[in-house]
Amino acid sequence: MPKYLIRAKYTASGAAGLLKEGGTGRVKAITSLIEGGGGSVESIYWVMGDDDIVIIADAPDTVSVAALSLSVGASGAASCSTSELLTAEQLDDVAKRQVNYRAPGA
Repeated sequence: MPKYLIRAKYTASGAAGLLKEGGTGRVKAITSLIEGGGGSVESIYWVMGDDDIVIIADAPDTVSVAALSLSVGASGAASCSTSELLTAEQLDDVAKRQVNYRAPGA
């Protein structure tokens, strides 16, 4: 199953909900959401910086993760940014698939 890095930033209402529910309550809700989409959670961390929370999760495919992200965004409580993570072996495969590219103006 592909692995994804999900970064989220809470809105004011999302932060208020976090204060009310607590971290463990959000872990349960996030885990339930991801498992409901056919995935699994590897780790969840709250962070200080541009993002408020980062999640590493496995999901069946990109469309499944996009559906989760859209649902979170539609709630108005947070916005998400999602990136697929690649293993060293996958990167080796990428390197074997080099394509010819001409930079603009080159």
